[in-house]
Amino acid sequence: MATKIRLQRHGHKNYAFYPIVIADSRAPRDGKFIERIGSYNPNTNPATISLNFERALYWVNVGAEPTDTVRTILSKEGVLLMKHLMGGVKKGAFDEAEAQRRFDAWKAKKQAAVEAVKSSEAAKKQEAAKQRLAEEEAKNQAKAEAVAKKKAEIAAAKAEAEAAANATAEEAPAAE
Repeated sequence: MATKIRLQRHGHKNYAFYPIVIADSRAPRDGKFIERIGSYNPNTNPATISLNFERALYWVNVGAEPTDTVRTILSKEGVLLMKHLMGGVKKGAFDEAEAQRRFDAWKAKKQAAVEAVKSSEAAKKQEAAKQRLAEEEAKNQAKAEAVAKKKAEIAAAKAEAEAAANATAEEAPAAE
């Protein structure tokens, strides 16, 4: 029996998520499967991947063939690297402790890179928010100045009208 590690499509139109399953290659995409080893949700930012690492490593070691997308997921999670390192242990190139040390170093480096990207994205978002706030404050200041100028013009026009009315009222009694 040829086994595949592949994605099953679940969810609704324009909002799919994918369980990662071990299935017979002859079974339909969303049909019968042997074991569910994780899930992949591309709808979140970044995409959410949950994977049972030990079971995925077991199935890769016994010969289950991952599809292209699942191969990428397994590679990003380090399953294929661990398989490679275990092959080096079997050949006697290094011991299991060295393989685990190398894997942990890779995982730490990957986590640092992910955290750096997340922090830079957060910094960009914060800087954009600051810039929008500064632009909004500048617009509000300009609008406040325009309103103050218009109010001053209205007040000056009222004062001028009152002065003219007072002047005509003073001239009217003097003329009698």
